[in-house]
Amino acid sequence: MQEKEKVIIIGAGIAGLTAAIELEKNGFSPMIYEASDKVGGRVKTDHIDGYRLDHGFQVLLTAYPEAQQYLNYEALDLKTFFPGAVIYDGNETFALSDPLRQPSTLFTMLMSPVGTFSDKIKMWSMSRMLKKKSLDQIFMENEMSTLQYLKDYGFTEKIINHFFKPFFSGIFLENELSTSSRMFEFVFKMFSEGNAAIPAKGMQEIPNQLFTQLKNTQIHFNKKVDRVEGQRIISVDGEKVEADKIIIATDPYKILPGLSSQTQEYHAVVNLYFSVDQSVIQKPLIGLVSKKDALINNFNYMTDVSKDYAPENKCLLSISIVKDTHLKGEELINRVKEEFSRLTGEDHNTMQFLKMYHIRKALPVLDDIQTDIQPTATRIQSKVFLAGDYLLNGSLNAAMVSGRSAAMAAIST
Repeated sequence: MQEKEKVIIIGAGIAGLTAAIELEKNGFSPMIYEASDKVGGRVKTDHIDGYRLDHGFQVLLTAYPEAQQYLNYEALDLKTFFPGAVIYDGNETFALSDPLRQPSTLFTMLMSPVGTFSDKIKMWSMSRMLKKKSLDQIFMENEMSTLQYLKDYGFTEKIINHFFKPFFSGIFLENELSTSSRMFEFVFKMFSEGNAAIPAKGMQEIPNQLFTQLKNTQIHFNKKVDRVEGQRIISVDGEKVEADKIIIATDPYKILPGLSSQTQEYHAVVNLYFSVDQSVIQKPLIGLVSKKDALINNFNYMTDVSKDYAPENKCLLSISIVKDTHLKGEELINRVKEEFSRLTGEDHNTMQFLKMYHIRKALPVLDDIQTDIQPTATRIQSKVFLAGDYLLNGSLNAAMVSGRSAAMAAIST
């Protein structure tokens, strides 16, 4: 029965690839239609003049439970960031570290002006509390904004403005910390229990590794689906293909006629890459900008983490902007270079611009944050199922969960 059933997956992102892996495990030979020329969806890496440019600054949190099931971390050759950050407020620079994992930083952490002594004790206490809390417990909690959660926990405005806002704005891609407290607890727990890491050769290695696990899946690249009608997909070039079951692992609102009047909102981010001669941090740490009117949210030297991101004797600098800006093109590039120079002392004349990514669909905007989804909940039509992080929360972990659940639903239907 399974050999005869044709299952088509639309989209070769993390969710679609995970669904294909599960289908193969259960005897199916699925077919994937992918609009672009490679796998990955929002997780991609470009190769330009010896540099590896991820589509936006992204990391893999090694504590993600689904990632541990589907990925071989050793084969990915993961390179980890130090736990902590270097914070720039426009007047001075100070470090925030995790003395539990780096005991040598204890004194520096206690003396850091990023927050009060009480703030640092509360952060340690929160980390211990969340380590004991299960994901199910976290996602059953009443929701409030992350900002309100931090205030209720007793953190001062000082540490909220100097650390929590710039750090989690860069993760949630919104500046007001209006994202659900469930997501904050989940992400903080993942950071506390594991590392933030990147594959040595770029984030594209994650979907590439998932793809190499597929042995009986056909994939059609540069094949964009225009719409789904019943159990038929119709590509933009007019091809019509019948299927027994369909998993939509991309934006369903554009291809399902019944959803055409609806949309999924997304947070956006602008990511710029520069080649520089040396790093001003010289450690695998993220740089956070807490200056209120600054354009830059965060920056990091990818080559401090993995030398494979740039040619020999060159440094790759990644700068992220979360704020809405009317600036474009050369004007934006020059403004970023000038601001970065004022913050860090870097000579902006030595910053060689490489590429800018305007990522308009970086993270889904969600009201009800969840960690899991029952297979039956992925079913939207009789033989059509949905997969994607927008069903749960904006993370690689959620994309994998949704792909697995959609596959299970297709298998059992």
